Amino acid sequence: MGRVTERRKVVRIRDGVVSSRPDTLVTEEPLEIRLNGKPLAITMRTPGDDFALAVGFLVSEGVLATASDLRNVVYCAGATADGVNTYNVVDVQTAPGVRIPDITLERNVYTTSSCGLCGKASLDAVRTTTRHPIADSPPLRVGPELLAGLPDRLRASQQVFDRTGGLHAAALFDEEGELLDVREDVGRHNAVDKLVGRALQGGNLPLSRTVLMVSGRASFELAQKAVMAGIPLLAAVSAPSSLAVDLAAETGLTLVGFLRGTSMNVYAGEDRIALRAAAPQG
Repeated sequence: MGRVTERRKVVRIRDGVVSSRPDTLVTEEPLEIRLNGKPLAITMRTPGDDFALAVGFLVSEGVLATASDLRNVVYCAGATADGVNTYNVVDVQTAPGVRIPDITLERNVYTTSSCGLCGKASLDAVRTTTRHPIADSPPLRVGPELLAGLPDRLRASQQVFDRTGGLHAAALFDEEGELLDVREDVGRHNAVDKLVGRALQGGNLPLSRTVLMVSGRASFELAQKAVMAGIPLLAAVSAPSSLAVDLAAETGLTLVGFLRGTSMNVYAGEDRIALRAAAPQG
């Protein structure tokens, strides 16, 4: 099975001094996801948690919603012409009666570590109807002070990033700020899929009282994945896209961007942020 990191020779230049040394790089390999034996998608990912990645991907596509929808996940034997198992092909087998939407005609079957699902036929095709509408009752309430501490806690849990500097991360926190799970991957969308997939496998969907914290920006796709998993609050250290903000406003998702230190921007769902009343003027 592929390793998370690999070693490569690098020529290092520091203050004009040239040296040669091995460097640790994050591994990037393709993963083909099959659905009931049929090829569905290929994504570039960091090996590890492949089953959870495939399952989480299918949650975001509206195929899986509960643990009972999933029958099994297996690596495909004989993935190459000579019969060698590369551990880069997985087959997700759904339980009898699970309806399979026609998702292969709506997008390209190749995804990348940077953009996630590309080539969507239309915006409406992306807005899959979730079986876990955001329904945190009573409403989740999180203070700015709690949110301000999440980026550092996410960074502190990135074990592979410390060795490579080349991985994104996603973490789930509860409403008290306790870390529930964290995953790393060369693609930020893959890291979220791994979290959501592990939650489904553990019977923990919907994630209705959690905060999803991601490194980098908050794309439309990450907002969609949060909505599909029933997550009420998505926070990112960088900017959201306009479509991410639109989706958050439409679905009731709280979207926080530029979360750096005690500063942050709340783009949608500000009612979940416990703000102090401003002091009267004069």
